[in-house]
Amino acid sequence: MPKKPRGPLRRGWTTGACAAGATKAAYTALLTGSFPDPVEIVLPKGDRPSFALARKELAPGLATAGIIKDAGDDPDVTHGALILSTVRLLPAGRGIVFRAGDGVGVVTRPGLPIPPGEPAINPMPRQIMAAVIAEAAAAHGGTGDAEITISVPGGVELARKTWNPRLGIVGGISILGTTGVVHPYSCSAWIASIHRGIDVCRANGVVHAAACTGSTSEAAVQRLYDLPDIALIDMGDFAGGTLKYLRRHPIERLTIAGGFGKLCKLADGAMDLHSARSEIDRDRLAERLQRLGAASDVIAATRTANTAGEILALSQAQRLPLGEVLANDAKAEALAMLGGKTAVEVIIMDRNGAIVGRAGF
Repeated sequence: MPKKPRGPLRRGWTTGACAAGATKAAYTALLTGSFPDPVEIVLPKGDRPSFALARKELAPGLATAGIIKDAGDDPDVTHGALILSTVRLLPAGRGIVFRAGDGVGVVTRPGLPIPPGEPAINPMPRQIMAAVIAEAAAAHGGTGDAEITISVPGGVELARKTWNPRLGIVGGISILGTTGVVHPYSCSAWIASIHRGIDVCRANGVVHAAACTGSTSEAAVQRLYDLPDIALIDMGDFAGGTLKYLRRHPIERLTIAGGFGKLCKLADGAMDLHSARSEIDRDRLAERLQRLGAASDVIAATRTANTAGEILALSQAQRLPLGEVLANDAKAEALAMLGGKTAVEVIIMDRNGAIVGRAGF
């Protein structure tokens, strides 16, 4: 994740909020002949964002409106994307029908909040869009029956930077958001993706999943196990978020794989492995090395080392199994968090992906 900027951070709006704003503008244009610009919507917690329209197209029975997503100061892959809503009037009694346009994915696997075959438009964005349709219908004499097609030009390329391919969402991005608001660096979207990944594993009968801190550890796991893509959980720094969810929604076996520095922290009980929120405990590492019989100069150097990599090199120079000790300690922390519902192994690797410690199942 990019480094968080200093100072107050500007919040933004989710793809779901933008889709709802565009939907309200398009449906209003169908009923009145003109687009509200800017268009204001009400979000679930009472926020009332106002969006300028980037596109307006009106034809008999059909209207399209577009809004450029502003994610504020959050490093969101969809920041700057054009979110389009094309609304078509339906006969009275048909209700609201959602369609996936260009760049919006379709769900193909069970385990997600939306069933297979449906557009990847999450439940809350659907509710917000239904609410703005009802609001505009009441204000301008409509029936509230409409087909809503959400499109995101370039969404296929954006989806490659998300979990969608692994989750079985094909053809583009998802339309997301539970509150409509993006809180910069809240990490809520990442943790939600971890939860959805676990849901998909369970729904598809996966009995062995791997939670990895990054691409290097993931590649190392794949050299050991031929796991399907859906079994690979991009845990990042969120060990706690992963393990807490697995405690409530267990999988039979879990491999935790990560770099030496991050799993040092897990071995000491840290559940957020980000460098800004937890640090390696040099004194505890020195104590472990002392128990392993390290020379006094190595123990002293460990207490003042600049990086975890430096400590690993010190232990390796004396052929001390520090990685094995840490893997076992990290496994114990994970098992305690999981409450005995999932078998665990921990694999620790260096920066080159070589395994330097392993506590098996």
